Amino acid sequence: MWIWQEVATPLGALTPAERTHVAHDHGHGATQSSRTRLALALGITAAIFVAQAIGAALTGSLALLVDTAHMLTDAGGLLMALIAASLMLRPTTERHTWGMRRAEVLAAAFQSLILMAVGTYALIVAWQRLFDPPEVPAGSLLVFGIVGLAGNVASLVILMGDRNTNLNLRAAFLEVLNDALGSAAVIVSAIILATTGWAQIDTLAGLLIAALIVPRAIVILRSSVRILMEAVPPWLDLDDVRQHLLENTHVRGVHDLHVSKIGTGLPVLTAHVEVDPECFTAGHTQEVLADLRACVRDHFEESIEHTTFQLEPADCSKEQPLPHM
Repeated sequence: MWIWQEVATPLGALTPAERTHVAHDHGHGATQSSRTRLALALGITAAIFVAQAIGAALTGSLALLVDTAHMLTDAGGLLMALIAASLMLRPTTERHTWGMRRAEVLAAAFQSLILMAVGTYALIVAWQRLFDPPEVPAGSLLVFGIVGLAGNVASLVILMGDRNTNLNLRAAFLEVLNDALGSAAVIVSAIILATTGWAQIDTLAGLLIAALIVPRAIVILRSSVRILMEAVPPWLDLDDVRQHLLENTHVRGVHDLHVSKIGTGLPVLTAHVEVDPECFTAGHTQEVLADLRACVRDHFEESIEHTTFQLEPADCSKEQPLPHM
């Protein structure tokens, strides 16, 4: 049986310096920028958390308490994001052939789970307080709400430039954005409380903050799980990939087609491609491989640079089927 296999350059064939260069090509510059932004945002968030924690203790406000808890998860999430960004800079090795690129996905998943826990806690406490609201000093609540919002806005400005770099940064940005909305809700509730004396507004603001947290957390968690389960990226139709590969005049069939993502911006594809048996004797294999690589690199929404195509004679899979077929 004739088999021709083409893969991206094996890491084992590269020197350590070359492997480091490959890691740089996978986004070293962007990740270094992300680390700086995350470190600055973490410092601001930690300082605001301390201020809001004092405010929650002094005022007894549920809205401020929930926002403080959210700020704590923000700080923890930013810390995890910073650690993940640092791990992503590590070069590939013989044991970790993709480096630590999955660290961003794991960090995002953990952040989303923490956010869901905070949101659930807020809903439970808000329900308990809705019919028996405590007395909350509106003036103090307003001051701490403004302090929180100012810190969140500063962090958002810092993170905005890299928010679409990877899932890790996206999760961190959304956490801070939600917390900014939460601080805004605290300010509005303080103003309403001061002008109308309506005590339930603080509890309703806490419910609003929880409602902002949970849906965002679910979105991030779903995206993380899709990558960890090696699902086909949502922007890609596998049938479209198959049909596009079949447009090559020498290709007769495509099977064992798999597309998944290692991390943000790093999709990978593997496939067994059945071609005319004459390709192997006529020397068309390099031409076919070049066309297949160009197909998945240039045709789809996100370029697929890392590919493994195994070329087989058109009758290969019938004569010697794979065990799982």
